[in-house]
Amino acid sequence: MNATIDTHAASAEKSASIPFGRPPAADILESSWKEAFKSVSSLSLPASVLSELQSQYVAQATALWNETLQRMQPSEVPVQEASVSPPPAIPDRRFAAKDWAENPMSAFVAQLYLLNARTLVALADQLQGDEKACQRVRFAVQQWVDASAPSNYLALNPEALRLAVETKGESLAQGMRQLMRDLRQGHVSQTDESQFEVGRNVATSEGAVVFENAIFQLIEYKPLTAKVYERPLLFVPPCINKYYILDLQPENSLIRYAVEQGHRVFVISWRNANESLARATWDDYVEHAVMRAISVVSEVSRQPAINALGFCVGGTLLSTALAVHAARGEQPVANVTLLTTFLDFSETGVLDVFVDEATVSVREATIGHRNPLGGLLKGQELASTFSALRPNDLVWNYVVGNYLKGQTPPPFDLLYWNNDSTNLPGPMYCWYLRNTYLENNLVHPSKLRVCGEPIDLRLIESDAYIYASREDHIVPWESAYRTVNLLPGKKRFVLGASGHIAGVINPPAKKKRSHWVGRTNALPAKAGQWMEKSVEHAGSWWTDWAQWLVGRSGRLVAAPKTFGNKQYPAIEPAPGRYVKEKS
Repeated sequence: MNATIDTHAASAEKSASIPFGRPPAADILESSWKEAFKSVSSLSLPASVLSELQSQYVAQATALWNETLQRMQPSEVPVQEASVSPPPAIPDRRFAAKDWAENPMSAFVAQLYLLNARTLVALADQLQGDEKACQRVRFAVQQWVDASAPSNYLALNPEALRLAVETKGESLAQGMRQLMRDLRQGHVSQTDESQFEVGRNVATSEGAVVFENAIFQLIEYKPLTAKVYERPLLFVPPCINKYYILDLQPENSLIRYAVEQGHRVFVISWRNANESLARATWDDYVEHAVMRAISVVSEVSRQPAINALGFCVGGTLLSTALAVHAARGEQPVANVTLLTTFLDFSETGVLDVFVDEATVSVREATIGHRNPLGGLLKGQELASTFSALRPNDLVWNYVVGNYLKGQTPPPFDLLYWNNDSTNLPGPMYCWYLRNTYLENNLVHPSKLRVCGEPIDLRLIESDAYIYASREDHIVPWESAYRTVNLLPGKKRFVLGASGHIAGVINPPAKKKRSHWVGRTNALPAKAGQWMEKSVEHAGSWWTDWAQWLVGRSGRLVAAPKTFGNKQYPAIEPAPGRYVKEKS
């Protein structure tokens, strides 16, 4: 794929023929369903546990019904003599409005739902058998529980019904208009997307594209200080999203913060994959994107070794690229920062329920290397998967607000970015699924070959700053911590509060959240051991990272007055064309 990538030529014609008859994935899919049914049907629930849960349920349901009947009976005490106190609030934010507590039947429906939900989850938690099957049952039960909440249905939601009456039906009419709009755009609106435009009020840091090929554009940012550190800093964002999560708006831009600290900053802006990239592989993304970007940054800055930062799967790509370089006897990155990144995929949290041999084989046969045409993983599919990990926050909350109440969600730059989904080449995605989530091959020295080289993370000599978020449901922090056991250089581990995105995008000026650092430089093998000897500090982890990076960035030199150099002149202003391509 070398000539195609580096010359940005037109994609090759897809001339391979598909034989008539049964699709190649059909047998695999059928086998997958059989295996899934077999594993689930083998699960068991101890009789003693079932009996105890049944007894608890009956007792609690009876008490709830009697309490409801008592509330519905007219009081014998005259109203003026009764000491009126408001009904207790229901301890769940979905039922926080007073309409739920003040209406006895609505309160009963909500509390009965919560009782049913607790019981179903408890039953799922007590299942015994194959752990993967147990995880899938628990996930499916939680999805059903969240979807069946009475707040999600107009006839059972007293708050939405009151709004309909007060607005003479306008809230429902507006909700229907918003539903039709979301059906046209293909996803539930989580923010008022009309309030944002890439390059106008998000991704606004001044810069220029200085290199591009079929996979990515490389952006260099304008210095904001008279002098900059001589060793430049390359950002490698996740390719499953647009790069501007690192440059949302000036007040919460990690890119701008780094520039303000005196760093000469570059970032990879990934191409939103189209049919021309349908056969692109993991090797292509490593060699023709990450390694190419490292080379260009080094040439533009005239520095033999640079600093680099990888975020999420961007960190996995960056680490793979550094291992390829190391296998070739090269160490082009002196210091690496890994943000919420998996290298050891032995425990991947809730995402593990989506990955097994059968499902990966189906992907390989339909969009991966076993399909001669390749294919694309659509960005909206990825976005829907991640939303399913937190359905109450990312799905049903907006179904109720947008459609039942007719409310327009407020503008929120992070959620606008979250909905700006990105396609991935099928072969690249399938390689990633199999060799990381399914087989965890990166941790086994020389088991993988990438770009023709055996991969051994132990050969990477870079010092490493490793960051994880404590409430991260995508990359559990304990798994991110395992990186300290894989890289041989000097390492610093920092744990931030909040989740996968909010924990990372936490500017110091906001004075929000906190972070933990070790009392000493020691990094024990287990995450729990590190946590026992850590110290919590108020505020953002960005300042800690900035201090770590300063001593590893070389001397201060005069800031460049132009973008790129003669070999790599400015092509177009940031944010460039690629980030504006829609999936």
